[in-house]
Amino acid sequence: MEADVDDQTAEVLVLGAGPGGYTAAFRAADLGKQVVLVDREATLGGVCLNVGCIPSKALLHAARVIAETREMSENGLSFGPPLIDLDRLRAWKDAVVGRLTGGLATLARQRKVTTIRGYGRFTSPHQLEVELAEGGVVSVQFEQAIIAAGSEAVTLPFMPAGDPRIMDSTGALEIGEVPERLLVIGCGIIGLEMATVYHELGARITLVELLDQLIPGVDRDVTAPLAKRIGRQYENVFLKTSVTGVQAGPSGLAVSFDGAKAPATDTFDRILVAVGRRPNGRLIGAERTGIIVDPDGFIPVSKQMRTSVPHIFAIGDVVGQPMLAHKAMHEGKVAAEVAAGRNSFFDARAIPSVAYTDPEVAWAGVTENEARSAGVRYGKGVFPWAASGRSLTLGRSEGLTKVLFDEATGRVIGCGIVGPSAGDLIAEAVLAIEMGADAADIALTIHPHPTLSETVGLAAEAFEGTITDLYLPRRS
Repeated sequence: MEADVDDQTAEVLVLGAGPGGYTAAFRAADLGKQVVLVDREATLGGVCLNVGCIPSKALLHAARVIAETREMSENGLSFGPPLIDLDRLRAWKDAVVGRLTGGLATLARQRKVTTIRGYGRFTSPHQLEVELAEGGVVSVQFEQAIIAAGSEAVTLPFMPAGDPRIMDSTGALEIGEVPERLLVIGCGIIGLEMATVYHELGARITLVELLDQLIPGVDRDVTAPLAKRIGRQYENVFLKTSVTGVQAGPSGLAVSFDGAKAPATDTFDRILVAVGRRPNGRLIGAERTGIIVDPDGFIPVSKQMRTSVPHIFAIGDVVGQPMLAHKAMHEGKVAAEVAAGRNSFFDARAIPSVAYTDPEVAWAGVTENEARSAGVRYGKGVFPWAASGRSLTLGRSEGLTKVLFDEATGRVIGCGIVGPSAGDLIAEAVLAIEMGADAADIALTIHPHPTLSETVGLAAEAFEGTITDLYLPRRS
């Protein structure tokens, strides 16, 4: 329910209504707490639901439909070029978001969670001041608080100020137009996903990444199929390259590069800046509560999500990497339960990550890079999707499933998957890691055939040496 403009009191105050914040608020209410939820946006859901995870996935689905109809022409099923109505596409995307935000508003009312729209900043260890979106100021006195203040996109200081042709992810999701040439700065998840959308809508894409691979931190063999595919599709992919300057002109944005394979300058119609996000820990008046905030804006917390001030908790992007909605939601439940007197802890063994590119890339647990750096003795089972009947029927044989095992125990410690629906497939590996499953547990689990899910079981068989779908040298 929407709050009146009067001052409020709360047993539990939640600052931020993203996935972590609304989850914390709803869980605290379910446990009998009187909850006030403060957020600057008109609708619940935060960046993820309103201008992030959900709208981007809607557009990525549209992009995948375009790609599939084009690719099937090689197999005897041809369609004409798509007729793209950006207004209707945008309206559909917004309707998906609206359906979900409307549902959250209903859930808040059902739980009698009071919501206040405005910018919240702490004024003391037990008080928050809210600058209301419609004008005016109210204060909220609270017994306990959960900070779910999220993060914001990192900007580049040399970008021309106020030029609408320079976008962050929020602006890119508006799809106001499809530029002829789009430069994407940053080859992390956000940059690559939006490049996927704009490529299928007709833009010529140039990618620039300061490091030496796509999705830095992920094993190269997992990102290799994606790199190969976009290397054929996109106009340019410049790794180990930086953008050193941008000049705005009437005919385009003149960009200067520093990289061995990049030109000294080139001109683009639009630029998407996707170089990361920074936490909002220094924007909420945390210093007035006594909470410790590190120089980067992160708030250190315990496994019970307590800050350095015991009655104040923090969750989500503001407490550290990875900045993922599903991590924040689990942290939100822990914080709410501890605030309600339960002995809960956040102790996840694996947090999955997914790039919803084409093909999708998903990973969880320990990567090979991390295992080698830590001196972990590990083995791996790899199943190439070229041997998967299901992947071949989809016309997508480039994928692979790789599962890592601890050599001493045989237990699963990590997994990487690249290919269609990798984001759905990774869940089995996450459960295996959480449950302490070993290779035999997965290999002896009967997976349906023909499916992409069976590639996880076949990778375990490859490690065990029991696989019959491939011929591999016998393990000693």
